[in-house]
Amino acid sequence: MPPPADIVKVAIEWPGANAQLIEMDQKRPLSSIIREVCDGWSLSGSEQFALRYADGPQLYITEQSRGEIKNGTILRLAISPARAARQLLERIQSHVIDARLEALKELAKLSADPTFAAEFINMEVQLDLTMMILCIFGEMLAFTLTAFLELMDHGIVSWDLISLSFIKQIASYVNQPMVDVSILQRSLAILESMVLNSHSLYHRVAQEITVGQLIGHLQVSNQEIQTYAIALINALFLKAPEDRRQEMASSLAQKHLRSIILNHVIRGNRPIKAEMAHQLYVLQVLTFNLLEERMMTKMDPNDQAQRDIIFELRRIAFDGENDPTGTEKRKAMYTKDYKMLGFTNHVNPAMDFTQTPPGMLALDNMLYLAKVHQDTYIRIVLENSSREDKHECPFGRCAIELTRMLCEILQVGELPNEGCNDYHPMFFTHDRAWEEFFCVCIQLLNKTWKEMRATAEDFNKVMQVVREQITRALAMKPASLDQLKNKLRGLSYSEILRLRQSERMSQDDFQSPPIIELRERIQPEILELIKQQRLNRLCEGSCFRKLGNRRRQEKFWFCRLSLNHKVLHYGDLEESPQGEVPFELLSDKIPVSDIKSVVTGKDCPHMKEKSALKQNKEVLELAFSVLYDPDETLNFVAPNKYEYCIWTDGLCALLGREMGSDLTRSDLDTLISMEMKLRLLDLENITIPDAPPPVPKEPSSYNFTYNYS
Repeated sequence: MPPPADIVKVAIEWPGANAQLIEMDQKRPLSSIIREVCDGWSLSGSEQFALRYADGPQLYITEQSRGEIKNGTILRLAISPARAARQLLERIQSHVIDARLEALKELAKLSADPTFAAEFINMEVQLDLTMMILCIFGEMLAFTLTAFLELMDHGIVSWDLISLSFIKQIASYVNQPMVDVSILQRSLAILESMVLNSHSLYHRVAQEITVGQLIGHLQVSNQEIQTYAIALINALFLKAPEDRRQEMASSLAQKHLRSIILNHVIRGNRPIKAEMAHQLYVLQVLTFNLLEERMMTKMDPNDQAQRDIIFELRRIAFDGENDPTGTEKRKAMYTKDYKMLGFTNHVNPAMDFTQTPPGMLALDNMLYLAKVHQDTYIRIVLENSSREDKHECPFGRCAIELTRMLCEILQVGELPNEGCNDYHPMFFTHDRAWEEFFCVCIQLLNKTWKEMRATAEDFNKVMQVVREQITRALAMKPASLDQLKNKLRGLSYSEILRLRQSERMSQDDFQSPPIIELRERIQPEILELIKQQRLNRLCEGSCFRKLGNRRRQEKFWFCRLSLNHKVLHYGDLEESPQGEVPFELLSDKIPVSDIKSVVTGKDCPHMKEKSALKQNKEVLELAFSVLYDPDETLNFVAPNKYEYCIWTDGLCALLGREMGSDLTRSDLDTLISMEMKLRLLDLENITIPDAPPPVPKEPSSYNFTYNYS
């Protein structure tokens, strides 16, 4: 008979004594359980003690968190957080340097515990820490900075209480030419938190730290320091007022800074870690978001300065640089010229730029092409104006629609996604990367139009093909704009058709009734094969990242299914594992029989709690939760879409429910097509009438892998 749901069996340790094995009644007050444990070891003053986890972060257990205790958990009796806080404070104030250093080490570790942090802060020693930071150095300073940052991260104390002298001191550690790496790292992290958590502190930090002062930290060999430096740049960028943001953008666009990021970070000798990739992605997004204002600005048809830009486009295309009388001679032909330029409104082309997006951004792109790549611009315009009317590629209309498309692909105007690392190295290779990207893509559009022998009626079809060409090329992560051109050269219209055809898996060839019947007969076998593959992947396990306040102090946990498919094992890890994690290292487990359901996306409890992440669509799309008795949840955020599909499908298979992910549908179509082709091939090879029917291959003989993006 299973134990009651409110009873958990745990082991409790105490130094120098045998562990107590008890059945903890979750309905009893925690103080009563602690008193009983203390009596077992003849310890008086039970109110001075508390329970902590023996493994992992060793957090204190409270009435609010005790529900997370599982059967088989090892706990430790420890002094209470209030008593620990008092003792640590006394040791920190000691005149013995070694004792003080050990106390600060312990404080840095304990400060990550919210229960201890609340007690320590209630002693009103937070300001004492800031005063200490002003007058200590070396290893002792590093631990004090760590403790300060951990305590502040709990959100108990407002960042607005930080003094200007403290900000200046932290900034001085960043600005010093020679400073200990651990002190520099923590100082950068503190300044970043100040900027992100307080509007008033942003202005104070911005007075002490400039982008130029952070350049030196991007040239070091330590990628952690580089990551913290770019994170601080991103924070200053994100919180800056509009006028200040444009000024920062100018600094970032300078060839010197951009080349340092390119050569010392992106093209450095070390592989880019996930957090660095995320910070580069955020920097890329924030830079592109500066285009939003122009993207959402409509052209004013009555604004002469704006109309002059259109006149300039016409002049460069048709008048020539050295023909001062050209404009006068051609005034009567403006309407014809605007038609040849491909504008929809031939009489007043300014009206073509009144829709947002892309607004004035499209006109900016066109002018850049006309002035910087004048030969290309003139060739595109004149080449199309010399074609038959029905086959001409309307440059103006194409440029406007292409600008809108590029804004959608690069998500201009959207906030960075928490879980995204999708930066593109090529955008760090040029001072005007956005405009150069447009110039490459408008030439692609013109080439694809010719390859498709398109007419005006085919405009939307051409744009769909161009979008596919661009997204496929970007997915290959070209390192430079020249590499992008090479990738696009290989993605001609005929190649796109070939790729589409191969990806359809020849489904349209199998529509006759006998083939449909064969497909229906094969499908259960293939589904069983996919189910076994999913369960095998769950048995191998996967590593998941915990979403916290500060990404760079990443915490990981691992989950895997037992080989008999009866228990989910999971536990915290200090770092991302290299390979499989043994079951012995995973301290927690959930019987599969206790699992009630699996929920995804916005239905997950941890997505409802994190309202600040509403804009992070990618995180939402990777979230899922296991709901199990009694009213407990195990929350996941998959590292990518492939792992998300594997785990949600595998858990559904485990519960005997339908696997419904896109990955399963794709695998099902692929494997059924392969099996049907094999069986049909066997049938075609029968030449002797009396021969026995061929033995079909077993689906389980396939070994299949994925390239899911």
